[in-house]
Amino acid sequence: MVSAFAPGRVELLGNHTDYNEGLVLGAAIDRGITVSGAVRTDDRLCLDSNSFGRAEILLTDLEPSEVARWANYSFGVARELIDLGVPVKGADAKVEADLPSRAGLSSSAAFEIATALFLLELSDRELSAMAIAKLCQRAEHRFVGVRSGLMDQVMSQFGRADHLILFDARSEEIQLIPFPAELSLIIADTGKERELTKGEYNARREQTLAAAKSLGIRALRDVNSASLDEADLEPLLKQRARHVVGENERVLRAVEYLGAGDAASFGGLLNQSHESSRENFENSTPELDLLVQLAQKQPGVLGARLTGAGFGGAIVALCQRDRAEAVADTLRKIGSAREVFVCKIAAGARLL
Repeated sequence: MVSAFAPGRVELLGNHTDYNEGLVLGAAIDRGITVSGAVRTDDRLCLDSNSFGRAEILLTDLEPSEVARWANYSFGVARELIDLGVPVKGADAKVEADLPSRAGLSSSAAFEIATALFLLELSDRELSAMAIAKLCQRAEHRFVGVRSGLMDQVMSQFGRADHLILFDARSEEIQLIPFPAELSLIIADTGKERELTKGEYNARREQTLAAAKSLGIRALRDVNSASLDEADLEPLLKQRARHVVGENERVLRAVEYLGAGDAASFGGLLNQSHESSRENFENSTPELDLLVQLAQKQPGVLGARLTGAGFGGAIVALCQRDRAEAVADTLRKIGSAREVFVCKIAAGARLL
């Protein structure tokens, strides 16, 4: 029997920056997905999920499923491993999750990473942590059809307890930053599920890449807000670019504030980020906006914003630790959230 666990992640700043070669600040959390099971005697990969039911496929006939689309994240990983020459074996696998799906907490990346570790262990093969992250990203691109950046997989793989991760998507450098002991993170899931395969995510990606091309630069990483304001750019593209460029700058300021122990200013950046998501990137929703506004009004909350790709999902609130449970309880009572919890910043993916 083999069991592999991969955590979800919370994105604190750096919204939609990873596929623009930018900067992200996030962390692995103490909820995730476990894939457990054993080798079969045939070439069939069988998945049994506590949330989505059962799905199976022949390893010799790996094609995206139109019926059990949730399983494509796992099937795609198997495809990528086989393409790398890994002798993937048929297996019975149980998929268990305590992480809300489609909530912006990267359940898809956690499922991919856990699957990869599980299949590699059954095959008696190893890959580096970054190689696994990139393999899982390719699976999402090719098998699922979402042109995601690398941030989700990196956060799930490289998480460390009580540390934030600063990820440079251009250099692929990872820096661990201690999270202040006096602070906590509250996650509130709106219950409005995201469906990134419907096109909004890929559309934003294309818009930001088009903005960089129009500016004559490699990526939006290579321009600052002052220069962008002066640039002659189609209004919608400038709007989208303003969000990404501003996020990169907010990540850098956040690292400075954390180093100086300035939690209030750090929290203010989360508020600015959400406002930019609402106005410039238009990846917020009324449900997200309402929860953010409610959180921001609570005593002890320093800042709040949507987390992840947006278009539904969850928010994250930065809160003084001694007030976190009270704030979470208030959000449960007066908010419209499906689920609210205080999360711990946790270690990354691992075999159990």
